This record gives sequence, structure tokens and C-alpha cells, in this order.
Amino acid sequence: MSLDTNTISKDHRLARISLGLLVILISITCALAAAQSSKPTEDLPAGPMQAKAIAACQECHEARIILQQRLSKAAWTKEVDKMIKWGAVVDPNDHDALIDYLSTNFSADKPPYDPPRTSQTHTSAEKTK
Repeated sequence: MSLDTNTISKDHRLARISLGLLVILISITCALAAAQSSKPTEDLPAGPMQAKAIAACQECHEARIILQQRLSKAAWTKEVDKMIKWGAVVDPNDHDALIDYLSTNFSADKPPYDPPRTSQTHTSAEKTK
């Protein structure tokens, strides 16, 4: 069985085109990932449990999910326990300290969360005009 040189040449060209498309796809993916990571992020408040809260909570969601909460200590306890059941990794020795950190910084008596604005937004009054 002999191979036709035209077939080999076509296969070679197809492989080069496929490789080129793969490189383009990877480049686009990397660019999109870089664009997402350059979005403004918010940090959890400083404190002895900040790093552990980041490790446990931000494995699955952004800090904003925590920052907008205003819960009592009992509600934070339920929330932390629920997240642990869902897979959050919290050392049992840090459990109570993490709840204290969250309930101190994001308690029901704190002012409502005011998210940062990254673009001009219209007020409700402007929208109704």
C-alpha cells in the first residue's frame, strides 16, 4: 500500500490549520480570563480570620456574596454550617472564630452594603422620565 503525496500534503495542511486554530482559541481564552481577573474586586475586612474566610468562602463565590449579607450570629452559624455541608473547608478549630469574624463584620446592625460602581448608572428618577 503506497501513500499518495497529495494526501500527505493535505493532511499536513489540515494539521497545521487545526494547530493554528487551537493556538487562537487558547489565546482568546487567556485574554478573557485576564479581562475577568482585572475586574475590580473587593476584599473582606482585615482581621485574624480574614485569610481563612477568603480560603473557605471564596473557593466557591466572590467576596461580594459575603459583603452584602447582614446576619445575626445565629444566622451566620447556620450559613457556615450549611456551606460546610456543601463542601466548604473549615478547620473545626476555626469554626467559632470564623462565625465571630463574619457576625462582627456583617451583622444585622451594620449599614447596608453599598457596592462599588464600575460604570455610570441611572437613578430611578432618570429611568422614569
